[in-house]
Amino acid sequence: MGLFKRTPKNLPDYWIKYAELFKESLSKNFNDLVFVVLDTETTGFSFEDDRILSIGAVKINKETISVQEVFDIYLEQEKFNKETVHVHGLLKNGQRECISEVLALEKFLEYVGNAIIVAHHAGFDMGMLNTALQRNGLPKLKNTILDTGVIYKKTLIKSYLVQPKSNYTLDELAEKFSISKKDRHTALGDAYITAVAFLKIISRLKEKKNFSLKYLLR
Repeated sequence: MGLFKRTPKNLPDYWIKYAELFKESLSKNFNDLVFVVLDTETTGFSFEDDRILSIGAVKINKETISVQEVFDIYLEQEKFNKETVHVHGLLKNGQRECISEVLALEKFLEYVGNAIIVAHHAGFDMGMLNTALQRNGLPKLKNTILDTGVIYKKTLIKSYLVQPKSNYTLDELAEKFSISKKDRHTALGDAYITAVAFLKIISRLKEKKNFSLKYLLR
């Protein structure tokens, strides 16, 4: 499917409904904020050439993961990369029920609303999602984004003797916080691991006097 651009007049109703949620500012009370922690499994790492295989997400409200509100969908696969199957385990002719990319995006926008999106190495997931939106003639996501890989480094004590690494994997965070990796490398499983890590990070950072959403975004 090639890229095409819709005019504001012919954007679908579900996008307009989603966009209108951002007319109001986010609450300044951190405990009132809603977070959607997500992960995508993909055919590879190219935004243009690869495709999303699955999207998994959980909601966090008042520092609690809502297990009743999980998001777990699989997309029809026009493209397939056998070299990545050993990571995500999704086969081209698997038995899971799959939906079209555009329907998956519609369902995702309805689920995420104006919540703050949290992901590990968020730039990749956002790049894949925004490229998929663009491919279907839709604008980019409007949500505020937090990256657990970035905010985790705010918990580390900086000194001349110990310098934080530039990058921490999700496996490293899981080990650091003693989080089970039972469902690692499924979109929903990785989203859940990321959500638990996020709550652990937040509990540490809340001890700081200047803790706020603005502090996390710096």
